Amino acid sequence: MASFVEELSWRGMLHDIMPETESTLAKGLTAGYIGFDPTADSLHIGSLVQIMILMHFQRYGHKPYALIGGATGMIGDPSGKSEERNLLDNSTLNRNCQGIEKQLAKFLDFDSAKQNGAVMVNNYDWMESFSLIDFARDVGKHLTVNYMMAKDSVKKRLGADAKEGMSFTEFTYQLIQGYDFLHLYQHHNCLLQMGGSDQWGNITTGTELIRRKLAGKAYALTCPLITKADGTKFGKTESGNIWLDREKTSPYKFYQYWLNASDEDAEKYIKIFTFLSKDEIEALIETHRESPHERQLQRKLAQEVTTMVHSEEDVERAEQASQILFGKATSEALKALDAQTLLDVFEGVPQAEVSADLLSGGGLDILDALAGNTGFLKSNSEARRALNENSISVNKEKVSETKKITSVDLICERYVLLQRGKKNYFLLVVKPS
Repeated sequence: MASFVEELSWRGMLHDIMPETESTLAKGLTAGYIGFDPTADSLHIGSLVQIMILMHFQRYGHKPYALIGGATGMIGDPSGKSEERNLLDNSTLNRNCQGIEKQLAKFLDFDSAKQNGAVMVNNYDWMESFSLIDFARDVGKHLTVNYMMAKDSVKKRLGADAKEGMSFTEFTYQLIQGYDFLHLYQHHNCLLQMGGSDQWGNITTGTELIRRKLAGKAYALTCPLITKADGTKFGKTESGNIWLDREKTSPYKFYQYWLNASDEDAEKYIKIFTFLSKDEIEALIETHRESPHERQLQRKLAQEVTTMVHSEEDVERAEQASQILFGKATSEALKALDAQTLLDVFEGVPQAEVSADLLSGGGLDILDALAGNTGFLKSNSEARRALNENSISVNKEKVSETKKITSVDLICERYVLLQRGKKNYFLLVVKPS
């Protein structure tokens, strides 16, 4: 059986590793941790890489610790940043920490009865009563300013190209993160810290602090920062981050993000973001290369990640929703969508509001729905012509000039989908009387 390090290596998830880390892990159950920055009340798919590492770590019999940065979140990690972050207030931080803790519980097994059951910790618990004098005496004296200045995260902010320099608040971040490692080493026998490659400086500050203060031996491991082949930022779209919270990014949009990955990216992502075996992945990639237009690799990737983050039912609904826009779908399938998925599927489609009063009585005449009240088509004559050509559909069903739109036609009690031809859509939004 492959080791944890070998697993990360073939999946392209290993960047830097401290000497003797692999041999230490081979000795048996080892406690290791990754920190999560509570800058929002949900993690996004950039954090999913770190979650996958902890999941692999636990699957190989080790004990994962997920550290929520309730204290460090008050400062903001300067690693990889060109300017200082806005500081968050306590209530926002608490809400963010609670949201992240809830999400992590979905991915890791926190059963305390198991020897390698995951543990959630928050560094605010041991930092809140730590005085400045205690910190300067117990932590600051063990690491020189020269050592701290040599870190890339500091040098980049103090270089000739730096715009604003670096505040003392941010400068101390690596000491505080280093103390987190020291605390977990002392109180939880945590020997390993993992993270993204931009965290190498902060992580090794922790191993150095443990060495100098306790004469202890701790280890470090990082994964590469994920990039996209076209140079755009991984996990970002025009509308922003791809979140793990379904309220921020619907399962449909989440599924579509992976489905739309380029061939090159999909080959990389399926290794990183799924638990499919090496043989399964190699077979998938070979099949995909034979018929790339079928996008089997992207479809499998989207199915696996969406199932893991959301559910199989969400995958089914996302695939059905995709068929509504890109393939054949029934009126029943359309009406089965929830409102958010409907709006995501038809994002950017022109809309017009009509009063619910117009749907009562005999209903809204199809000509008024197409032209008079909405402007979907330019005129009644154009609407009649389209109807005579049998190119008009209401909720995916062909209609004639006799059609009246009533409350029976409403999707999610508020929407009606008009369509001319295959790709020309329009959404009626019915507002209450």
